[in-house]
Amino acid sequence: MQSQFNYNYDTIFSTETYDLQVPFRSIRDATNDFSESNKLGRGGFGVVYRIDVAVKRLSRDSSQGDIEFKNEVELVAKLHHRNSVRLLGFCLEGSERILIYQFVPNASLDHFIFVKREQLDWDIRYKIIIGRGLLYLHEGSRLKIIHRDLKASNILLDSEMNPGIADFGLARLFDTDQTRGETNRIAGTYGYMAPEYVMRGHFSVKSDVYSFGVLVLEIITGQKNSSFRHEEDAEVLLSYDLNSWREGTALKLIDPMLRSGFSGPEIMRCIHIALLCVQQSVAARLTMAAVNHM
Repeated sequence: MQSQFNYNYDTIFSTETYDLQVPFRSIRDATNDFSESNKLGRGGFGVVYRIDVAVKRLSRDSSQGDIEFKNEVELVAKLHHRNSVRLLGFCLEGSERILIYQFVPNASLDHFIFVKREQLDWDIRYKIIIGRGLLYLHEGSRLKIIHRDLKASNILLDSEMNPGIADFGLARLFDTDQTRGETNRIAGTYGYMAPEYVMRGHFSVKSDVYSFGVLVLEIITGQKNSSFRHEEDAEVLLSYDLNSWREGTALKLIDPMLRSGFSGPEIMRCIHIALLCVQQSVAARLTMAAVNHM
């Protein structure tokens, strides 16, 4: 089969990154030739297998192309934070594109908040909300990274339910003094994407903040923003939450699974912060530093 790759990776991958390269044969042997018994699940770009690590094998017809693959390898190799999932290696041979990540046993957040909500008490949800991964990407590392695809399925949970941000295929690296980027190719997940990104292709730390706000509201309500409908109305999750806050009835937003065992002021503060993050005005949104402070 003819290779799908259009780039000379010898020239675009850094020496530091090449230290992570793993032969395809080693990965094939470790996964027992990518057997079904080792399969963890399938994502938008390919299948993930478990050995002692997580092996993400991109589908040959995956929408994640050469640029996104190179982007993910280069960026994640430089990240070292407890709230970002660590890249251990990669493989690039022929048409094979494979990423090797640390294994996180509790899979992704969306599986819990939309399928196993009863297992997420408020203490766990609050720990996930206050994880500092996004703050680290924006301000805490030697890099300034805009994730562009922050959503529940890209938050992975370890054995102690600590969150880690994953999937950096769409991420962009900013210069220290850069405040905004533009693109003609809108990629991401509708419902989480900020309006200025959807309509004009503008992205910044504030577009990530918008996604964070949506995610916090999902964690609190236990509802998917993409499928939420209030009774017979076509009202979406964000407008319903905002109207409830204005009417002083925000407590009714709380997931019924959380009717006890939470701090009222704490959960109301989280709802308030989330709504400040999803404002239409880019300038009016919080930064992640302000979120952390609040």
